Amino acid sequence: GAALQEDKERSETLEACQVAKYWNPPPSPHEFPEGDLAAWATAFGAFLIQFCGFGYTASFGVYQDFYTQHYLINETSSAISWIGSTNAFLMTAMGLVSGSLHDRGYFYYLVIAGSCLESFSLFMLSWSKPDQYYQIFFSQGLGLGIASGLMYIPTMAIISHHFRRRRTLVMTFVATGSSLGAIIHPIMLNNLFNGPLGFANGVRVSAGLISSCLLTACLCMRTRLDLPAKPVNYLATARKCICDVPFMLLIAGAFLFQLGFYYPLFFFQLDTIKHGISVNFSFYSLVILNGSNCIGRVTSGLIAGITGVPNLTIMSSILCGVLIFGMIGLSSLASVVVLGVLYGYSSGLNTAMAAPLMTTLTPELSELGRVNVVSCFNSILTLYPGTPISGALLTSNYTWWIPGLFSGIASLAGAVMFIIMRYMFLRRQR
Repeated sequence: GAALQEDKERSETLEACQVAKYWNPPPSPHEFPEGDLAAWATAFGAFLIQFCGFGYTASFGVYQDFYTQHYLINETSSAISWIGSTNAFLMTAMGLVSGSLHDRGYFYYLVIAGSCLESFSLFMLSWSKPDQYYQIFFSQGLGLGIASGLMYIPTMAIISHHFRRRRTLVMTFVATGSSLGAIIHPIMLNNLFNGPLGFANGVRVSAGLISSCLLTACLCMRTRLDLPAKPVNYLATARKCICDVPFMLLIAGAFLFQLGFYYPLFFFQLDTIKHGISVNFSFYSLVILNGSNCIGRVTSGLIAGITGVPNLTIMSSILCGVLIFGMIGLSSLASVVVLGVLYGYSSGLNTAMAAPLMTTLTPELSELGRVNVVSCFNSILTLYPGTPISGALLTSNYTWWIPGLFSGIASLAGAVMFIIMRYMFLRRQR
């Protein structure tokens, strides 16, 4: 009997081993799938959010041109640029709110609410009347800005739920969504506004595309990890930033640099048209700039691996400042192409280095919440000067050299602050 029992137990053990051989236990939440269907679907959804968010905001130069010449002819260039700068400001400033809510488990609420608000704001923009500035400001400046700000940080953070080893690669893919949007939206908007459909129906077509992309994104994205045990304390993080000299120099440099950085993005198309360049070609000036910007972002990682993140930031900032000065001499089709390609590429390098630079200057990974704090702080500072100053300096006579000189000097001053920041950072490292 004992021998029979022993044989039976041995047989059961062998069977259990055979089953275990072909059975895969469910993955632990701490093990990253690194590319299953849910992970790539989430990455694609985040890509679409970028396409509809930063990609659409980067196309404001089309609206700046159309409003100045046709739709808001009684408003100054400075007043019109307030619409775009408010949109850009809220997109980053809302990160403090959306980031905090995301840490508390409201990801789906943020994405759905942001998608509905963006779609609603665009359709309301299509109903705005000519010379009714407040209608456009509320729908495009405030509505679109808040909507994009609700979705931006959560959809970038959700990538960390599914990828660890491939995280940088996937985030690069997601970030190219904004560059692709900045290429496609200007082509579409220019042809719609200046074609048989006109402004109102053109915005509705654009709103339909955005709504379908956002609906797809909401259906694709999924969370996976548990909530963080302790959400980021932004007030404590801000106090630490104030005591960090290289970080404060980074903030000062970013503030000065961004005073001039957005000038070409908002005024490049209007500049080319007012200088007598073919209207059909001028409609593609932003496409040239944003296409080169995309190439700059994609290749930035390879260049940064050779030069280092702080050095590449400094070089790209100096190049951007010099090229803004070059816009003063814009007068021919060839100059539009050269300036668009070179400024787009150098601005793409600079934009891609923003988050890695803040990470490099952060002494402890547990303090990476300061990225949101710095982004919000810079957006607040940049909202009030920035492009509205450039628009005021431009005046109704279109004196292009004055805003070009101001923006170029501001960008180079920011580059000087980055040089001092690098020196102080290396000194602290030693």
